[in-house]
Amino acid sequence: MKNLPKIISTKDAAYLEDMFNWNIITAYKFDLYAKMVQEESIKKELDELITMHLDFCEAIIKLLESGENNE
Repeated sequence: MKNLPKIISTKDAAYLEDMFNWNIITAYKFDLYAKMVQEESIKKELDELITMHLDFCEAIIKLLESGENNE
């Protein structure tokens, strides 16, 4: 099938919702840990992880907003 439909199935939407939740919760946890830790190198690593997970969340949102299958 060359041209995939520009829709997201209910099952796909549920999985994307789960993926979003996993990433946003992880980002919140890393933020909490970053506030508790004192060593700057660890804070820096945690900040990078927070950014990575929030970027994943943004990518999921953009995918849902576009309604397109980007294969």
